Amino acid sequence: MRFRRVLALASVALAGAFLSVVASAQAVAPVKPGDATAGQAKAAVCGACHGLDGNSSDPQYPKLAGQQASYIVRQLELFKSGQRQNPIMLGMATPLSPQDMADIAAYFAKQKALPGVADKTLVSAGEKLYREGDKTAGIPACMACHGPDGRGNPGALYPHLAGQHAQYVQQVLTAWRSGQPWGKGPHAKIMLTIAGRLSTADIAAVASYIEGLHTAVPAVAGATAATAAAQ
Repeated sequence: MRFRRVLALASVALAGAFLSVVASAQAVAPVKPGDATAGQAKAAVCGACHGLDGNSSDPQYPKLAGQQASYIVRQLELFKSGQRQNPIMLGMATPLSPQDMADIAAYFAKQKALPGVADKTLVSAGEKLYREGDKTAGIPACMACHGPDGRGNPGALYPHLAGQHAQYVQQVLTAWRSGQPWGKGPHAKIMLTIAGRLSTADIAAVASYIEGLHTAVPAVAGATAATAAAQ
């Protein structure tokens, strides 16, 4: 009788260990490279806010077209974990598997972002902040991380900004200035610090400049991009 009990307990333990190994294997199963074709179908629900091709018509929602796939995946992970808080996106991201995220990101990354238009009265101030920063206020140039053409840096997860809605950029920078982070990583801390040094006028100017940043930057060092950005 005692032998049977020991055998039963051993069987339960082995079964539990097996299930644990299976669960762990599933958790670390490699994600295949994102499939844009599969992602198109999975991203259909995203179109309500972000546009079917990632070009949102409502400026309170960001354009996703042309955004780096790695950045989109990272943001979906932050939404799903609750580190980046947004009630709508929490509901959207929660059921997504890592493969779903990769596929959706691949789809939007392949779409072409439609150009925006900058406010000509803000271009000069916005360009100065984007390209030079403000040393007296301790504000670094935006292009140091996001690139002179606003295409960002995929490896470092610095997002593509060129053509993004000014209203959305303002919303994000204002939230950061008030201390609302996106996650707990170094990127969140960097932007909280920078945004905290921006005035309301600074935010409006650089956000508008970013929306109009869609033309190739002049190759000559020091040449102005104001005309290009205002188109």
